[in-house]
Amino acid sequence: MSAPTTETLTLEQIETLAYDALTAAGTSPENARPLAIATAATEAEGIASHGLAYIPVYCEHVKCGKVDGQAVPVLTRPRPGVICADAGTGFAHPAIAAGFADLMPLAREQGIAALAVRNSYNCGVLGFHTRQLALNGFLALGFTNAPASIAPVGGRRPVVGTNPFSVAAPDGNGGVAILVDQSASVIAKSEIMKHAREGMPIPEGWGLGPDGQPTTDPAIALKGSMAPSGGYKGVGIALLVEIMAAAMTGATLGVDASPFSGTVGGPPKTGQFFIAIDPAATSSGDFAARIQALVAEMHDQPGVRTPGDGRSAQRNRAVKRGVEVNIATLDKIRALL
Repeated sequence: MSAPTTETLTLEQIETLAYDALTAAGTSPENARPLAIATAATEAEGIASHGLAYIPVYCEHVKCGKVDGQAVPVLTRPRPGVICADAGTGFAHPAIAAGFADLMPLAREQGIAALAVRNSYNCGVLGFHTRQLALNGFLALGFTNAPASIAPVGGRRPVVGTNPFSVAAPDGNGGVAILVDQSASVIAKSEIMKHAREGMPIPEGWGLGPDGQPTTDPAIALKGSMAPSGGYKGVGIALLVEIMAAAMTGATLGVDASPFSGTVGGPPKTGQFFIAIDPAATSSGDFAARIQALVAEMHDQPGVRTPGDGRSAQRNRAVKRGVEVNIATLDKIRALL
């Protein structure tokens, strides 16, 4: 009988394990907690590539100085509807959490407000953050740039990152009706990295080699570029996000940012940009009814799932049954304690 390859953990155990590893590596408790909470939420939604698997990387980056685990985000308000957060080369999560604390009452008061985060880092699953705003009744838009991994149309050298964007719409009843969270590439780069670590080939269409040709070898894809989703349309999305998350925040462009993996290059200093809108300010009170009708039209067709349904179902299962975590990943993390 073969040995088990996974171990089931509760969400509380996942959060505690992530928190303990981060603080052991030199992260302040104030910075470790929001990142640990996000890690548990990510595992709950079945996105293992962005969950506990990243904790050893985060710890490595704290120890080598690629991220400042003791950084304290600095907030400013240069305009009535704008909050800027300087993450100070620390983790993105505490900077975003601090910014949201000011962003939400401001958006409620004015109808719309924006948060720009600079000198930041990998923010994990972008939809985790926009979902927090939607749970508080806001229509949320989020953008985050990443180190360059997508070449422009006709080129071979990466210029922009996988650059996700997210839209989260509240359902009017304290929940989230729609959660769009997608990168500009066919697949997140972390998925290719995960395949490389596990020695598994990637499906054709995920990545391109340095010669611009498709490859199923994750190591070659990591030396080349990510395939943009929808060809030139994916490149357009990546450029939109680069404008919002880097140019609009004063953060580092993806082409100049150090990788989110490895110890080379110093802090990446990437950025995030969020917009929170109070639907009551623009919809004459009809937003919830319109969103509910839109979702109902989709669900009326057999087999249709709206964006976010899959994560919601995974989350509900995880609350009841826990999450199966790869034992090799757990061994790496426990060795850090």
